[in-house]
Amino acid sequence: MKAVVMAGGEGSRLRPLTIERPKPMVPVVNKSVLAHILDLLKKHGITDIVMTVQYLANEIQQAFGDGEGFGVDIKYALEDTPLGTGGSVKNAQEYLDDTFLVISGDALTDFDLTAIINYHRQKKAMATLTLYHVANPLEYGVVILDENGHVRQFQEKPSWGEVFSDTINTGIYVLDPQVLDYFEKGKVFDFSQDLFPLMLRNGDPIYGFIASGYWTDVGSIQEYMRANADVLYGKVRLVEPMARHIGGDIWVKDDVEIAPDARLYGPIYLGRGVKIKGGVEIHGPAVVRDDTIIDTRSFIERSIIWRNCYIGERVELRGAIVCRQCNLKSGVTVSEGAVIGDGTTVGDSAVIHPNVKIWPNKNIDSGTIIKSSLIWGSQGRRVLFSRFGVTGLVNVDITPEFAAKLGAAYGAILPKGSLVTMNRDPHRTPRMVKRAMIAGLPSAGINVEDVRTVPIPVARYLTRVRNAAGGIHVRVSPYDNRVVDIKFFDKHGMDIDRATERKIENAFFREDFRRVYLDDIGVITTIEPTQSAAIYTEGFMKAVNAPLIGEANFRIVVDYASATTSLILPAIMERLGVYTVTLNATIEERKVTISTEEFDRGLKQLALICAPLQADLGVRFDVGGEKIFLVDDSGQILAGTTALAVFAILALRAHEGGAIAVPVAQSRVFEQIAERYGGTVVRTKLDPSALMAAASQPGVILAGDGAGNYIIPEFQPAIDGLMALAKLLEYLALHKAKLSDVVKEVPDYYVASRNVPCSWDSKGKVMRLLNEQFKGNKARQIDGIKIELDSGVEWVLVIPDPDHPTCRVVCEACTQQRAEELVEEYRHIVEELQRR
Repeated sequence: MKAVVMAGGEGSRLRPLTIERPKPMVPVVNKSVLAHILDLLKKHGITDIVMTVQYLANEIQQAFGDGEGFGVDIKYALEDTPLGTGGSVKNAQEYLDDTFLVISGDALTDFDLTAIINYHRQKKAMATLTLYHVANPLEYGVVILDENGHVRQFQEKPSWGEVFSDTINTGIYVLDPQVLDYFEKGKVFDFSQDLFPLMLRNGDPIYGFIASGYWTDVGSIQEYMRANADVLYGKVRLVEPMARHIGGDIWVKDDVEIAPDARLYGPIYLGRGVKIKGGVEIHGPAVVRDDTIIDTRSFIERSIIWRNCYIGERVELRGAIVCRQCNLKSGVTVSEGAVIGDGTTVGDSAVIHPNVKIWPNKNIDSGTIIKSSLIWGSQGRRVLFSRFGVTGLVNVDITPEFAAKLGAAYGAILPKGSLVTMNRDPHRTPRMVKRAMIAGLPSAGINVEDVRTVPIPVARYLTRVRNAAGGIHVRVSPYDNRVVDIKFFDKHGMDIDRATERKIENAFFREDFRRVYLDDIGVITTIEPTQSAAIYTEGFMKAVNAPLIGEANFRIVVDYASATTSLILPAIMERLGVYTVTLNATIEERKVTISTEEFDRGLKQLALICAPLQADLGVRFDVGGEKIFLVDDSGQILAGTTALAVFAILALRAHEGGAIAVPVAQSRVFEQIAERYGGTVVRTKLDPSALMAAASQPGVILAGDGAGNYIIPEFQPAIDGLMALAKLLEYLALHKAKLSDVVKEVPDYYVASRNVPCSWDSKGKVMRLLNEQFKGNKARQIDGIKIELDSGVEWVLVIPDPDHPTCRVVCEACTQQRAEELVEEYRHIVEELQRR
């Protein structure tokens, strides 16, 4: 016997699940509804199948082909426009020369099809309708039978006042082919509304078979959720098992990883390659489909997550559906009945309210609260850049195809034939991303100089001296090894400005790429690290007083953080005559990212080593070679602001004045130091690009942020930890000073800071109200709102975080206790202003 599988359903009530797939292709636990139907047909020996397709027909045809891979033979009957149930089967009449079965491709059932077919033959019927008892028949066609099973009456989707039976039509029929002669091909015609009433009037033998077992029309979000739960609870007799049962009503496919401290309460299905990280808690019924990652301490309850999703840390899903290739960042909350459409990214700490439907490919900003369904627009700021460049989760946000597109977008804003330098850190992830970006750049006619793997300051220097139009550095975030940062440099090796970022963003989102012809495709060349080191070292030695440093006979301890700085600095220190004890000088990929605790342990270890060795100082580099963290000759770890203040004292004394550039959030101690040594202070915004821009101004001799970043403008106007160390040694040699003695010259200062939660929607309001409330106390506004308090010494800075739904509060006062009190006071003010 042949079967006609009706698979043309659009599934409008299932949106957004069916925006990018036809209704029969919606997955129920381990496979699509249509695949479950094919399994059932094969079980009953029906392998000759005709599928009627219309909405997104290619999705079905590509998935199932001719059916060979599924053990069946499939032919397709394509409708240009919907023809109704009868019309769609009529469209396939050429394949139907004997009694055939009609079954819906978007209803889940385990009916005994053999029994239905035998009943049809026994009754010598022209049409046999498969019927089912349901509690709520309002959405179905109700059927009344006589005592012999003959259909006596139809009622299509009755109201409660019209209900006269709970026996409904499931849409599964056994039909003789002559019934198709009752209507014309190409006309809209329905079995239940048109054909069967006509046959009833004609006295044709129409029978009803009341089936037992499981059946549901997966026609709404609620029914879809219920169908998945019913499969997990074993209410559906599946032809094939869902997966391997590991106990506790938990089924898993191959390559599933479950952390030892994860807590899973079945029934749960975990698809192939699923990863459940530490501290995750999942309460069934729950479905997690193939290659999805549930990150640490997330909570999943009664939810369905489709394949290739990333569920970030501390995410909460309760009774929700997350469709394919979604990315939910840390702290996201999704409530009962909500649906997240395919390809959607939800930013940190966003909240999706109950029953909200988000259509595919949306970008939800961090901290956003979504209370109504999101259909049109993107709900995103449509920005690529954060304070660390283009940043995102590897293979979630930052994929090879994304990187190639980003490279093409960057190339499109540069003149054809320009040169761009490319660098990366030693980790395998940046290698993948960098190669993808290199593929995108030549397509826009941009030449690429691959400098392989060198410290970031070296890459910045090469960008400037090689006359490149710009540069790119790809790294694993030093704060999170799941995150990739892509940093862009201008022709001076400095971070690109916001105007250039916007140009790249516009080209990226508009896909406004320049595709050059064959002969104009860019050339890719490589500079070996030894050549890069030689170019950088030559310029470096011209910018320092090597004889002066050599005469001081310095003895220092350097912790290279297992990174590429160890390839460059040892030779420089040797040429400067500095005796160096090295730590962690072997490059290790796994140490590109370390925890705060591990970093603190390393710094304390450095301090412990310095004193017994009688070292003049100890220095620890970050993995990029940009930041340095100092230990003085007494073994004291210097706080960031203290270290910058020491640099300021030494630089101002060496230059007999000059300007020091520091961010607006830094202490007033720098004004005191500048006044003492005849210098001035330039205040900048908090981001590194603003600091570099200030360092380029005439008269600036030093720039730093108090977080380990230093700029020595006479060498290059970019952050450079290697040059900062050399200049520190030069200044100490010039003044014949010990680092600990200079530390004692730093005036006392008391600064405290705290991040305060503040939603994106509230940030503008908070800043406006602060402006109004403290308009008489405001200082010159550089970044955020700085409030000068009556004492003339105390100040408060409130600044919105550009990447997260928070505001940062920074305070300085006469004592540390008073600074902490001010932070707490203004935290309450920011929270109260949000509620207005």
